Amino acid sequence: MAEERRTRLTPDERRAQLVSLGVAALADRPLESLTIEDLAARAGVSRGLLFYYFDSKQGFHREVVRAARDGLLHATEPSLQVPPLERLRTTLVNLVRFVREHEATFFSLVRGAASGDAAVREVTEQARELQAARLAAVCDELGVQASPRLTLALRAWVAFAEQLLVDGAIGTDMPADEIVELLEQSALGAIALVDPARSPAAPPGRPSFR
Repeated sequence: MAEERRTRLTPDERRAQLVSLGVAALADRPLESLTIEDLAARAGVSRGLLFYYFDSKQGFHREVVRAARDGLLHATEPSLQVPPLERLRTTLVNLVRFVREHEATFFSLVRGAASGDAAVREVTEQARELQAARLAAVCDELGVQASPRLTLALRAWVAFAEQLLVDGAIGTDMPADEIVELLEQSALGAIALVDPARSPAAPPGRPSFR
């Protein structure tokens, strides 16, 4: 009876379970290789149930990418209780840690930007916009005036950071502290290009990756 109660999930719980299995499957295959049939086999449910929850393979992919995005944003949520430059450093430390611990998930999230599904692209774009907004908040506290030029610079930095993480943090032994340093200095450099008079310097005693 106890076992039966444990397996009786509500529709929302079952849907969340299926999405979680999809995210976990990214560890050994790219997003485009995830199929309804594969997920049904992993979950021990029928294909019809999967289509009931997600409508299509594309619908399933959207939910998997959304869950991956939410995991990334949660893991890198900045603390507003610390000074802006220290907050930037800590956020980058957490970002590199997340990528190292969830390489395939991050790679699939980045690859989602090139998906043929507009809804998947929208999910990944939302993550980029929020990351740029977090950096913009740092700039605001540093006194860097908001402008279209600053927006362009920050969005370009997000794209740069994604590529650096894919090339430097995934499948390499590059020290995490070095990756964080590159991300931090490139972010500060982008800000300095927009407003040289308020060019920020990294504070002493920065939090270490370890």
